[in-house]
Amino acid sequence: MKRVLKFLPAYFKRLDKLLILLCLGACLFSAYMLYSMVSNEVSPFATERHYQMQIAMAVLGLIAALIIAAVNYKYISKFWYVGAVCGTGLMLLLHTSLGVGPQGSEEINWLNFGFTTIQPSEFLKVFYVITYSTHLAKIGKRMNQIPHLALLAAHTAVPCLLLLSRGDFGTTLVFLLITFTMLFIAGLWWRYVAVILGLVPVAAFVMWNYVFKNYHKLRILVLIDEEVREAEMLNFFHQQHRSLIAIGSGELTGRGLFGGEYIYIPEYQTDFIFSYIGMTLGFVGCVAVLCLIMFILIRILGNCLVAKDTLGKYICAGVFAMFLYNTIINVGMTLAVMPVIGQPLPLIGAGGSSVLAYFMGIGLVLSVRAHKDKKYHMFYTEKD
Repeated sequence: MKRVLKFLPAYFKRLDKLLILLCLGACLFSAYMLYSMVSNEVSPFATERHYQMQIAMAVLGLIAALIIAAVNYKYISKFWYVGAVCGTGLMLLLHTSLGVGPQGSEEINWLNFGFTTIQPSEFLKVFYVITYSTHLAKIGKRMNQIPHLALLAAHTAVPCLLLLSRGDFGTTLVFLLITFTMLFIAGLWWRYVAVILGLVPVAAFVMWNYVFKNYHKLRILVLIDEEVREAEMLNFFHQQHRSLIAIGSGELTGRGLFGGEYIYIPEYQTDFIFSYIGMTLGFVGCVAVLCLIMFILIRILGNCLVAKDTLGKYICAGVFAMFLYNTIINVGMTLAVMPVIGQPLPLIGAGGSSVLAYFMGIGLVLSVRAHKDKKYHMFYTEKD
């Protein structure tokens, strides 16, 4: 214990305290918005448990982040297979009786353990960032060789196939975007970038004609076809239609957090909390939330730039991509410019698995920052 206490001051000095405060601020803001939602009885599905869970997960997430930050990310990387086994195992459990999904949906994305439920795909993102960063760092400049590119593609295919087997196209898209970002940071040749971009229309054609089911297609068609949109106004476009009305009704400063007249939207407390923010806090509130997430992204990117090696850079890039693409997709969903694919706003909105997973990602970034000096370790310092 004395040894731990001896090194704590140096440890806390090396932490990115502003990043921690920004993340905690996002969680506390989220809890307050959920409390407002419950007080206003704007949704029958929003309960006291949601904002209580948000606070609890923020505390648990902070503890997890600080523990992860205390461990050298290189040491974490050495045990990449532990994350791979855990992530794969949790995804495979979705194929058992523990797997559950929304009523009437074919998408099975949750594990019900009786006393709680978790979403394995959220933790799979963090484990994937670790394993993929380790893979990229290990092969180094050889990554542009065809055999290594094939292995990298196979590495990506495993979690994507696990996700697709449960109908989770939204998280699959996020995984592909995270992968592309990490490959780009690692120095993927432009000729390969061009090939990947060229294959996107081909992949879209195959997915549309041979993979997507009718409800997947309708989620996209309501955004681009006016006739389909009108026909699905009370069905597949209902949620996004009401979201647009809610956000628009907030105007510049919103209707207020308590005591106003509010518009109901399904999943207000989770994927569509940005709509509630727009309605209660207006355009000003929406911009403030996006600025908060932008500052988090800037801090992550800053830690990426000071990383002492490629492994640290790839880890930060992966966590950066997690935050960035989930934000773009979620806000796009609420503004009806992207289909509803069930991606939460990072750290904001009810979702214990999501909050804990994002804090675990932040812990990895903090570890990169804390161990940017070659000879520093949490409990000892290397001698010359």
